[in-house]
This record gives sequence, C-alpha cells and structure tokens, in this order.
Amino acid sequence: MDKHPKVADEIQQELASFNASSLKHTETQEKVLLPSKEDIESEKEHKQMIEGIETFDPSKLKHAETSVKNPLPTKEVIEQEKAA
Repeated sequence: MDKHPKVADEIQQELASFNASSLKHTETQEKVLLPSKEDIESEKEHKQMIEGIETFDPSKLKHAETSVKNPLPTKEVIEQEKAA
C-alpha cells in the first residue's frame, strides 16, 4: 500500500491487513412513510384555497357603504366635557 502523508502508519497497517470476511452481513430496513389519506385531502383543500385566492376576480365584489357606529367627539363635545 502506498504511503499517504495524511494517514498514520498504524492505520495504514490496519487497512493493509484488513480481512473483509470478518464482517457480518446485515439487512437494511428502510422506513418509507407515505402520507395518510387525510394528509393528502387536506393538502388538496389547501392547494384549492391558494388557487382560489390567486385567481380571485375583485370585479365580483359588491360595493358596501360603511357607517360609523362610534363617531369621534367633536371639538364642542370635548370642550363641554372639560368644562364639566
């Protein structure tokens, strides 16, 4: 085995004399978690909502008149309260 300056001599000797037959075979079990039916449905609903917002036509809105339910006091009302 060639000498490598970054590898210690002890490690080079271990690698040169390594016996691969001493390794044990293992079975790898991969867990593939698929999304549940509820997750898929909620994602579809969310996607439809986002598409509805993006393609919204503001010309379909009706004009609404706003009315002030709690008007601000006028100067006269403020002066009357200060005098009282």
